[in-house]
Amino acid sequence: MADWRRAGDRITLANGCFDVLHVGHVRYLRAARELGGKLVVAVNADASVRALKGEGRPVMPAEERAEILASLSDVDAVVIFSEMDVRALIRDIRPDFHAKGTDYSVESVPERDEVEACGGQVVIVGDPKDHSATDIIRLSSRLRPRQS
Repeated sequence: MADWRRAGDRITLANGCFDVLHVGHVRYLRAARELGGKLVVAVNADASVRALKGEGRPVMPAEERAEILASLSDVDAVVIFSEMDVRALIRDIRPDFHAKGTDYSVESVPERDEVEACGGQVVIVGDPKDHSATDIIRLSSRLRPRQS
């Protein structure tokens, strides 16, 4: 990232569990990328996904979620983090923008104070939260044939 800074690139940080990648994630990441510069995506480690979403989650391990995200053209870098929020990563990266989805407001972003202390700006991006990995997982479990 130091090379990006030397080249004058802005850095946007987006984060989430990304347990089952869906169109809402793609739209969120595309909108984050449109802020300009480089997009870094921080992915919750397995233990933090379990703490946030409950037993049985994540469906995919963090390394696989990160690999899928890294393959997207809008994403420049992916990092897995184990903390419950990205404050430490914000201090390390010092993003120009911290992109959060529309299930937040600027005021409700937990890391807002850290972003602003580092000179960055919180930006709400993406389409309305009409898609959910939890809902997809719940629906798919109802559609699976029962084992006899």
